[in-house]
Amino acid sequence: MNKPSVAVVGCGKVGSALALLLKERGYPVVAVASRSVQSARELARAVGCGACEQPWEATQKADLVFITTPDREIAPVSELIAREGGFRPGQVVAHTSGAHASRELHGVREAGAMAVSIHPLQSFADVAGAMENLPGSYFALEGDEAAMPVARQVVMDLKGNAFIIRAEDKPLYHAAACIASNYLVSLMHLATNLYGRFGLSQKQAFEALYPLVRGTINNIRRVGPVEALTGPVARGDVPTIAGHLPALDRVGSLESRLYRLVGLYTIQVAREKGSIDAGQARKLEEVFTAPANGRVLLKSGEVYFHE
Repeated sequence: MNKPSVAVVGCGKVGSALALLLKERGYPVVAVASRSVQSARELARAVGCGACEQPWEATQKADLVFITTPDREIAPVSELIAREGGFRPGQVVAHTSGAHASRELHGVREAGAMAVSIHPLQSFADVAGAMENLPGSYFALEGDEAAMPVARQVVMDLKGNAFIIRAEDKPLYHAAACIASNYLVSLMHLATNLYGRFGLSQKQAFEALYPLVRGTINNIRRVGPVEALTGPVARGDVPTIAGHLPALDRVGSLESRLYRLVGLYTIQVAREKGSIDAGQARKLEEVFTAPANGRVLLKSGEVYFHE
């Protein structure tokens, strides 16, 4: 397949990384445009193309258009480009949002072009990190069937892996990605802050916890998330969990509630693993749903709660 000419509208982390990588893979990047004139000029210099003041001036030059603006701007930017005649028949127009379907590309299909969403299932902190992380990543494709050969070719040339999802599945798909990536960051923030309460700096806390996190990720990759589960919930260790809760209650109600909710979900994982039985699961549930700041008394293997 001949590699189509490319225009990028939105010169942030993802747009810049895509333009630079596609240029390396032999795609002619012919124009870029962005709300920030400075970022457009910098990217244009890097890929050796023109920086356009208006987005429709860039899209008119290309066979494959990437709209890599923030999610909330995809529809209005697409409408603007369509209104100014920036789309044409046979063109493939893609956005890179994980949350939105290809129908967010307003005016594309009406102009005879094809619409597709190409979402890299990856986290990007900066352009250099995006360029490093994109190869080997998975990409979710959704949109017009006629656009899929081009979309698949792009993913293959980026050394990625493609799978197709339905438009109605995009919200759930994106929510799962947020849990795996964004909420992992939040959990690490919580864990390092807790270590700070007994004297470690955030850097020291991260250095201490990172080998544990890395080992856990390696275990998940090796045996899957169910078999990789270890710890007190997996063992049905009620006294240990009961000892955690008062300490977390003293930290704050949000931290305590989060620990309890994740613990309740983890009981399901432990049951799926088969490491605890129904009785152990019930006792763990009782501990996790005990009133915050209450006293937990353990007696003869039974659990009682008192305010």
